[in-house]
Formats: sequence, C-alpha cells, structure tokens
Amino acid sequence: MRAEVALLSRNILIYGEMENSCYGDNLCQFYNHDTYGGHIKIFGNFSSVHLSYVELKNMGQQAERDHYPLHFHMCGDVDQRGGYWEPTYVDGLSIHHSFSRCLTIHATNGLLVKDTVGYDTLGHCFFLEDGIEQRNTFFHNLGLLTRPGTQLPTDRNDTLCTSIKDKVYKGYTPSPSTECKAVSTFWITNPNNNLISNAAAGSQDAGIWFVFHSSSTGDSHGLVPETKAELTPLGIFYNNRVHSNFKAGLFIDKGVKTSKASAADPREYLCLDNSARFRPHQNADPSRPRVAAVIDTLISFKNNDLGAWIRGGDIVIQNSGFADNGVGLSFASDGSYPKDEGSSQEVTQSLFVGESQNRGTNGGQNKYWGPGGADAQMRTLPRNRTFPIRGFQIYDGPVRLTQSTFRGFIPTPERYTSAVGFNLKNTWQLNPRNNLSQLRFHSTVGLQTFFGRPGQWFEENDLDGDKNSIFHDVDGSVTGYRDTYVGRGDNYLIQHPGCVHMSQWSGVICSGRYSQVYIQTQGAPSLSLSISRDEYPDAPLVLRGTNSQGAPSQQYQPILMMSKSYTMHWSGPAPREVVLSLINFNKDDWVLVGLCYPSETTFQIMADINDRQSNTFDDLTDYGTVSSLVELEKKPMERKYFFDQPAGLLWLYLRARHGRDGHSYCSVRGCERVKVMATTSSKQTCNCTAKAYPKYSRSPSAVVPMPALNTQPCKGCGAKQLVFSSEPWTSYLQTQIKSLSSQEQQQREDNSSFITVNEETMSFSQPGYFLVTVDACSGKVTKKTSFSKMDAKMEQYLKSGIAKRSIVLMATRGQPGDLVAVAPHLVSFGLAKAASLHSKESLALWGFQGGAPPPPWVSLRTGQGDDFLGLQERYLPLGSEAYGCTPPAAQSRKDLELLKKATGQQ
Repeated sequence: MRAEVALLSRNILIYGEMENSCYGDNLCQFYNHDTYGGHIKIFGNFSSVHLSYVELKNMGQQAERDHYPLHFHMCGDVDQRGGYWEPTYVDGLSIHHSFSRCLTIHATNGLLVKDTVGYDTLGHCFFLEDGIEQRNTFFHNLGLLTRPGTQLPTDRNDTLCTSIKDKVYKGYTPSPSTECKAVSTFWITNPNNNLISNAAAGSQDAGIWFVFHSSSTGDSHGLVPETKAELTPLGIFYNNRVHSNFKAGLFIDKGVKTSKASAADPREYLCLDNSARFRPHQNADPSRPRVAAVIDTLISFKNNDLGAWIRGGDIVIQNSGFADNGVGLSFASDGSYPKDEGSSQEVTQSLFVGESQNRGTNGGQNKYWGPGGADAQMRTLPRNRTFPIRGFQIYDGPVRLTQSTFRGFIPTPERYTSAVGFNLKNTWQLNPRNNLSQLRFHSTVGLQTFFGRPGQWFEENDLDGDKNSIFHDVDGSVTGYRDTYVGRGDNYLIQHPGCVHMSQWSGVICSGRYSQVYIQTQGAPSLSLSISRDEYPDAPLVLRGTNSQGAPSQQYQPILMMSKSYTMHWSGPAPREVVLSLINFNKDDWVLVGLCYPSETTFQIMADINDRQSNTFDDLTDYGTVSSLVELEKKPMERKYFFDQPAGLLWLYLRARHGRDGHSYCSVRGCERVKVMATTSSKQTCNCTAKAYPKYSRSPSAVVPMPALNTQPCKGCGAKQLVFSSEPWTSYLQTQIKSLSSQEQQQREDNSSFITVNEETMSFSQPGYFLVTVDACSGKVTKKTSFSKMDAKMEQYLKSGIAKRSIVLMATRGQPGDLVAVAPHLVSFGLAKAASLHSKESLALWGFQGGAPPPPWVSLRTGQGDDFLGLQERYLPLGSEAYGCTPPAAQSRKDLELLKKATGQQ
C-alpha cells in the first residue's frame, strides 16, 4: 500500500497559457478557473510518432470536444499491422493539471502507452473514445486525481449531470446514478486492450472501468458494422493496482446509449446504459466456445464502495488482493435468467483484508473517519461507522471462491463486518451453485459470513434475494461441515431437523440438494407469492417478485430443497398463466408442488423444453389428470396432475428428465418447463393455506444426513501467497510477534506468546526471551532459541551465535526483569542507538545481523503497564542485494514478458 510517487517535471515542457479566471464561453457557470488550455492532435497517415519524456501542463479544453492534451485521432493501426515496423509509442510523459482528459485514443489501434503519469485532470484520464479501439497497451502508467468534467454524461457528477440538458429531449432531467457518475482514470471501451502494471488512484468514481459499446459511436460510427465489444475476449490484464477511488477500484459492467435523444428515449447520447453484459467468446461469436477473461494480480484497496464490481462470464480473478474497501469484490451475472447460459465466475489464490494496519489519515479527500480494526483505533472508513464491510460479496451466480485467505474482519458494536456477505437489499436471484472451498480464515475474522438483520443499510432485509441467500460450503472450510449449504436462518424451505443454526451469522447450516424454480406469471399484477413446505407449514416464505409493482407480469425464483413437497399461494386472484422452469436441477431431481386456484378452475397444462439461444421450443407434451394425490405419487415419471377441488390445490411433479453440462443452469437439451394455463371467473384471493394444512402436513426429515463436525485445521487451504506488491517479482517474509507482560497474561483470556514466520507459528510458554533467526536471502528459519533471563549464555549468543545475513526476531514473556541489560546488545541488530528499556515490561524486535547500513524495517516495540503490545505484524523483503544476497540469475519479470507479448516485441 505504499503511495505512488511521480516526477511531474520534464526538460521539454508544453503548456497552455492561462488567464487568472474563467472567461467567455468556457463553462464559467461550473468553473472559476480558466479551463481553455493547449492541445496536441495527431492525425492518421503519419510517417512516425514517438513521444518520450515530455511534460504537458494546462492542456485540454472543457468547452471544446476533441481538444485534449494528447489526442490520437482516427489513426487506424499504428503498429506493425499498419505498416509501422517501429510501432508508435508514448513513453514517460507527464500530463498534469489538465482541463480535459490526459490521453485520448480515438479509432486508433496498437498504440503503446508506457511509463506515463496523468495527474489532476477533468474527465476520464486515459480515454478510449468510440468503442472500436483495440490492441492498445497501457504499461506501467500512473493516473492520480481524476475529477468530474462536463463533456460526456459519464464524466459528470450529480450537479453537472442535472444541470447540463442541452442534449437531452426537451424537459427531461437526467438521473445521475444511472446515466452519469462514471468518471474514471482508465476508460476502456473495448476489452481487446492490454493493461499491465498500471496504477489508478483518487478518481471521483472508478480507477479502471471497462464499458461496452453496442455499436461504434462518434466519428467512428459506420466504420465497422458493430463493435461486438461485449462478446470480445479480454486482452492482457496483469498487475494493476487501484485504490482510493470513491465508487470502485475496478468496474466491468454497463454500456453507453448509442442513439440520439428522442421522445421514446429522452436520455442523452453516450450516457451510461445498463444494457451491455460482458460475455467473451471466441471471435466474438456467441455460438463458439467461451474465452475466460483473466484478471491476474489485481491489487485493490481503500476504495469507498467496491474494490471491484465485475458483471459477466466467464471471468477468473487470480493472485489478487483486496483490502480496506467497503466491499472487496462482487460479481454479478445477467440478471435473474442469464442469456449466456452456462457462464460462471471464479476467484482463486487471493487475499481479502477487511481492515488493515494501514489506518490512513484524517483529512484530504477522506470523507469518513472512526474506530475500526482489531485494535479499535481511529482510521479511514469506506463509508461510515455503520457500513457493513464485506470481503467477498455473493450476488447472482454461479460463482466459485477457492484457495483464498481472509484477515481483519472484526465487527464493532456499530457495524457488522464479515468475510463473506451478500448484496444488500437484493431483489434478484441467488444461485445455490455458488460455492466456496479451501478457504482460510485468520484469527482476526470475527464473522465468516453474515446474512443481515433488519436495520440501517439492510432496511427490512426482506426482499426476495435477501431471503434466498445461500452458498455451498464444498469442503467445510467455512463451517466445519463438509458438503453443506449455508442459508438464511429463517428460511424453512431449505431446512431439516438436523440443521445447525448460527445465530451470530443469522444463518443456518444444512445438508441436502438444492435447486431453483423460476416462476413467471401473467395476468395478475402486483401479486406476492407465499410458499410453504409441507414439513414446515407454519413458516412460509413470502416473495414479492422482482418486477416493479403493477407490472402485468411477475417473476419469482425460490430455492427449494429437492425431494420435498410444497404449496404455493397468492396475495390476490390467481394468475391466468404460470410457467415453472427448472433451474439448476440435476437429472432426476424433483419437487412436488401444489398451486392454489379457485375450486371451479379448469386447466391446460403442458411441458416443453426451451432453447434460450434460438428461443425455440421442443418436446411439447400435454399433462393428463389423475383422481388423487396418492395416484399421482405412484406415477412420478408421468406427465400427470391432480386438482384437489375442496382444498383448491393443483398438484404436479417438477422433475428433470435430462442432465446438465458444466455450469449450465438448464439441461443439455434446454430449459425444462411446465406451463399452467388456468380458466376461472373467480376474483377471490387464492390462499389455500387453511385448507391445505394439516391435511398435507408431513413430518420433517433430512434427504441427505448432516455430516459430523470437522474440528481439524483445513490443510492446504488459503492463498499460497499472502503478500502482493507493485513488484510481484519481489518476495516478502510475513512475521508476527506476540509478547506478553505478566500483567497482560493475567488480563487476557488468550495468553499465548509466539513468533510466526510465513504462517509457521512457534509458541513459547516459559517466562523469558524467545529468539528466531531467519536467513534473509532464502526466508528459511535457521534457529529457535529461548533464555529465561539475560545471563552470560544469552550475552554470548547475541554476540556470536547468530549468522550473518540473518533476520532476528525477539519476543518476551512474563517479566524478565532485566530488559535494561538487553538494550546495549540490540544495537548490533541495526537499531540506531541503544534503546531505553527502563521500566519496560515487554518487547518485540525486528533486527538484522549483517552490517551497515541497517535495513529500514529494523524496529523495536515495547509495552508498559496497560499499554500492551498485542499482536505485531511486519512484512520484510527477502533476497535484497543490500543484505549481501546474490540475486537469482536471469530472474524473469512477468510484466515485461507480457509487454513483449502484447506489442509483438522480441
């Protein structure tokens, strides 16, 4: 989390001549200062363009489109594909205090932008313009402080969004949250571009935003028939860091409006639009196999809202780190019934930190300040004191989270903080195939997961998605119960008597098989659906539907335990048409459902298979009748139904006759459905609960027995690498020291003392001193030694018993009584001067044996009285030449190798 440092000055300076204040038609109603700077515009068909180490200051113009500090305007292919055997590049530029963007790439492909800093600009900084720009490479660039601008709706903040109306249809007022508020340091309009080792910090909205144009826009309109951006595979994305942005570090979602404002759609051209969904396929062809978009080594921290929000599939995030964000990472799919059927999302080998030891400072752009973290010290907060921090947020699905580590998620009396959580106030579906495995939760995690409670941020916590929250704990690394599901504690559609209730999670752990029924209705607006499992008739689940109230159709998607029976009731007259689709059913999975109708209703019921891609229907089969439920239960494989007229219940089986493939939510043949068309003149409210029970009540039972609790540590769980840096080829040593004074031992329940090196914990129980030495080149522990007091034996060890090039870790336990005698010997381990240990009661030392000058990380912490040391943690670089280590021969830098691959260099 080190701050980026950029040199802004260059020997060559190009700058705009500035007036003392805003003047003329330069949008002075929004800006007091002059925003009319210089600009450089490069057109196509040039012989050669190579810009190196030039400073651009006070460039760009808010009042003029296309006048940017540096603008590659419709240059076409500028790499070898365009005949440039010395490909075009921008290298080492400083672009600062700009009035409209930093660098614009417009209908230009194959440009290399390298080692360039963009600081303090209005509007998107590194900007791809029309959605057709491809194969451009951004390598090791830095963007800092990206402010709102006026030029595009996506540049604007609340005030600018609602004030600028010259391009909307008459009388229309834009909505800032859905049409504007997207200003970003990197604005990437086509995924086929490469981002390697960049940093984006301090944007009003996002650090890096991938947005998808459904067609080419602006001057490029018509140059290509359609961009197919949302179907285009992602270029190289490696080792990018995003932090201190308000909305999100990384945002992959949404498109822009590609039509002019009209009475039918009064929004402005190029405003933010919610229609696009990233779904990469080979050759941008949805009929061909998917191509996973790989986000490798993303470092995201201190973003107020989201570390990353990513919608689409297939998406893989690996080797990444998220810390001090409101929500570390959230995936989203294509709504309640995704069109790109079978896509999925995965996170692997990643680290999530709720609140790190980087407390930040109170001031500057920080809006929120308050207590937090394990030590309850004052720190920057992502939203405010009560915002429920979550590391990984489950939404939609299917998502897989595996081989990852969680640290520093400590709830406070004011705030629920959890490692795994759910999207707040969620109206949409949750997929029971969302699964977690091989996770490691550090001791600083207070809540592994949390399902919410009524109150601030959660409101009533009673929307459909809230109630159906669930995930699969594949190996028990979350709960201790292998192959179980974790759901809402008050959802009895998923429970059985052997389930384990976790009140602190507001959740329940259950065994079983679970799938969804996607229920679509026509002809009865604003209905709520009440579902009762026959084993728990007194605990129905009431769903309000995902469509807005008053809509002519409605949709619901409850999660049901398989091999059970349910009844469904309405808050008004029964709908004339109900379609029940089997979602995530495996072959031969079934549920028995009874739908409530007036007793005189007649039915036409049929089954079919819907191919979502071609929207065709196959295997249309009509249902026949039987005379009793007993007869129906004897013929579960047949297309039959029974209507219990006195009770008003239409009984039928929903059974999957075909298997699924991979992550597909429907069968290999398509989505199996049952369509019920009802004819009745009755307008009565169709709630048959009173007649259904106790007639159809059943005794609760488990379909799958609850496994035994596993109390053993999870072997091989968690991320292999817990430390990430802007230089991923540098390795670090994780160290923890916990020293305890006698007073602290008496007051703490956990009175263990230890030193941890790379998650190997070495405890000591006897009073005195404990020393661990580590080879500073390899990171291997070389010695573990303890002494009850400072005597001649310990003195001799400190003088001659520790090898050169050693990291020295020292802890104390109890009251050694002779800390003052130790102080002179600590100078030999790199301390600048002998420490004053008079009246001190405990210490923690990070020292180095190996010569001068000592490494900057050498430090000594002490405790006294009620000022306890607590757990201290440091990350120390390994293998430095400054230690006397020999650097590994021909060590490969992955980012440079990827740069060569991206640009075709040798």
